[in-house]
Amino acid sequence: MTRAFQRGFPRLVHIAPAPGGFFYGQCGTVRYAATRFQPTPGANEGELVNLQDEGSAMKYFRASSGGDWSYVATDGFPASEGGCRAIPQIPRALATAWRNCRIVR
Repeated sequence: MTRAFQRGFPRLVHIAPAPGGFFYGQCGTVRYAATRFQPTPGANEGELVNLQDEGSAMKYFRASSGGDWSYVATDGFPASEGGCRAIPQIPRALATAWRNCRIVR
């Protein structure tokens, strides 16, 4: 997921999925994932500033069987009331299994 997101946002080099908020599943032959990103050691000031907004929003990915991951959508900031059910690229059954991408803290 990190490389797929970086292809669209190459200025974000020092990032990793944030712990405790990674969702993964499969519908048919298509795999799906969702995560937020956080900075890793070595992040520069520009990355830190960009991650204040971009990193706090849930990112959504998909990959066909055997294919590379592709970044497909970002939730709003603040998060949409509709959760991942509001993301048309995520199958409704998967959004339900993911508890609508709600992270309990």
